[in-house]
Amino acid sequence: MDDIGRKSGHLMLITPERVFYAGLLGRPRARCSGAFNIYVAIEGGLWLTTSDGRESRAAMVALLPHVKHTIASDYRSVLSVVIEPESVCPGVLEDLSARLSGPDGKAFSDRIRAAYLALRERHAGEDFSSAEFDSLCLGEALPQRAVDPRVARAILQIGRFCGEPVTAASCAAEAGLSPSRFLHLFKEETGISFRSFRAWKRARHLLHFANQDINLAHLAQDIGYPDSTHFSHSIRRFYGLKPRAIFSGSRDLAIFRCNRTGSSGLTQEAG
Repeated sequence: MDDIGRKSGHLMLITPERVFYAGLLGRPRARCSGAFNIYVAIEGGLWLTTSDGRESRAAMVALLPHVKHTIASDYRSVLSVVIEPESVCPGVLEDLSARLSGPDGKAFSDRIRAAYLALRERHAGEDFSSAEFDSLCLGEALPQRAVDPRVARAILQIGRFCGEPVTAASCAAEAGLSPSRFLHLFKEETGISFRSFRAWKRARHLLHFANQDINLAHLAQDIGYPDSTHFSHSIRRFYGLKPRAIFSGSRDLAIFRCNRTGSSGLTQEAG
């Protein structure tokens, strides 16, 4: 962890299938993540409001993917564990959500707080697989989903964010399928449409650059947004914050990333 991150205590570990975030929550506005989110209060409690008007207060809350919500905290910072739904077997996240809100909830929140302390002591270059991440944060490795190789290749292509934009037509051609058959297979295997999946991954990719002094218009173009308006709208929809607010609140954030699914080298990005 770098000196700035060590002083602030703010960090983010990013892997293709998981994210651990410890940092500023930002102003409470509606957000709708494409992943499973566990929020844990560092101090005090959290206030959760879902789109159906339900309100609750707890030290930890869990949200299934694509649930619109507003989260607020008694404390400026929060811990968050993010799990990509296509990486685990169907039904696993629903079961985990029930367990997190049940009698074992306090044990889970204590473990996530302990994971935060452990991550503060980790160094660049260490291996970190999804199974290791789960064991650290949840005490167990979540069962991995077996995805059709043709869909798995498309997922990898979407996650690279380099070269030409990945389209359903290009993925279908590589898979040897018609576009309609590929789109059906993709949703069957991942539980989400190709277009929605790609939109979420594009917004997720922004996290890799959140602590950098970077031209946002150029970043939007580099990760596939047609223009700054689409970029800002998409980021606000998923995160409840404007891109500029995310970057402003991440200046003291130490970011570490693991480039491959499974065990791989952990490298720190330039701040």
